Amino acid sequence: MYELDFSYSVLLFLCLAAACGFEFVNGFHDTANAVATVIYTHSMKPWAAVIWSGVWNFMGVMLGGISVAIGIINLLPVESLIDQNIAHSLAMVMALLISAIFWNLFTWYFGIPCSSSHTLIGSILGVGIAYSLLPEVAGAAVDWGQAKKIGLALLISPAIGFSMTVFLMLLLRVATKKTQYGDSLFKEPKKNSPPPFWIRSILILTCTSVSYSHGSNDGQKGVGLVMLILIGIVPSYFALNSKVLPAELSEPMAKIERVVGLVDPKPLSHPDSVKWAETLALSGKLKNDLASKTSVQAISKQERFLMRRDILVIDRNVKSLIGKDEVRLSEADKKVLKDSAKELRSITDYSPTWVVVMIALSLGLGTMIGWKRIVKTIGEKIGKEHLTYAQGASAELVAATTIGMASQFGWPVSTTQVLSSGIAGSMVASKGVKNLQFDTVRNILLAWVLTLPVVMIMSGTLFFLFRSLADW
Repeated sequence: MYELDFSYSVLLFLCLAAACGFEFVNGFHDTANAVATVIYTHSMKPWAAVIWSGVWNFMGVMLGGISVAIGIINLLPVESLIDQNIAHSLAMVMALLISAIFWNLFTWYFGIPCSSSHTLIGSILGVGIAYSLLPEVAGAAVDWGQAKKIGLALLISPAIGFSMTVFLMLLLRVATKKTQYGDSLFKEPKKNSPPPFWIRSILILTCTSVSYSHGSNDGQKGVGLVMLILIGIVPSYFALNSKVLPAELSEPMAKIERVVGLVDPKPLSHPDSVKWAETLALSGKLKNDLASKTSVQAISKQERFLMRRDILVIDRNVKSLIGKDEVRLSEADKKVLKDSAKELRSITDYSPTWVVVMIALSLGLGTMIGWKRIVKTIGEKIGKEHLTYAQGASAELVAATTIGMASQFGWPVSTTQVLSSGIAGSMVASKGVKNLQFDTVRNILLAWVLTLPVVMIMSGTLFFLFRSLADW
């Protein structure tokens, strides 16, 4: 397979299966985020709720794009970690997978709503940091600019979930205070009795929205993970998008060369002047190389990965230079640079359809099992009162909106964190802080705090171990 030896082909297959396993675990780990409210308010039977959620998770992956996946890939500049020893690539991939899957299963077993996003990102950061500590490596192997954006998104999104749910609950209470709907919305659901049709419809709609947004965000993380595996192990086949005609990129490449050529290098610092010269040299070289190629297949297998690396270097240099005060360009020229770099990335920022389908199936099927442990935590243990219709609908509406907006910007956020924070916010809005079960809240916060450092240490240690075994 892909011109690999049999043993490496088997390992590649196992790594892809493990990536599907991670997304499967992510599915049943996060199912509760969507179905807890409809189950605890008796709006849907548990078996119907998880199947319904699974279908919409599948749809979210299929229709949600790949902007979040690209963010995951860019977090670990895999082109800087690749060398001629395929065993080194396997060491990176296996350390990522084992760490992420282990922590997801561990927290699921104890019923702790832990973030799969934190788990995957921690695994990636751990491998990148470990790689940068190797004696033969110079410089960082993590895109810290991208890491900062992701970290900020993960930090802000729970705060948004909590505060916006409090606001929505208070708004609902004021709006329905003197109507017949007020009592219905804020009452505890009757045991084994479904809510009125209009309330049931709202709750099923919010459940659907959370399921779809979860697929469009968390599912993309699985797509990004698979692409890291494929680019790391068989870069000749997956470094470039075969559906893009290289000759079509000659024009944006020429625009980049022209605009960068307008920059006066004299005021630039030494690192920036190096980036300027490197961008100018690479853009001229790539313009000529791309113009003569009729398809990606016409590029030699050895050159494909090198071309990917050069394109990504140009893109990073352009983004860095545009933000410098010393780079005196008009706004029109800066826009040309941004647009041309984005057009150029069409040959590197992609995912094959089969990868998206594989991850969609894994997440959708995983969603249909394993929901009971964490549903119980969300439905019963965050607050001291039973989840009401208003609380469930408010938390899910805020979660779906927050995650959907994050996906549009390509930011990976944690469905678990956003929804758990929303449930906590709904409890506070109902009867104040005293309505929270602090033991559960403490355990959830502890899991959130520990996930990144624990998984980073685990993946970094495994990377060193596997890399040593590869060199042995």
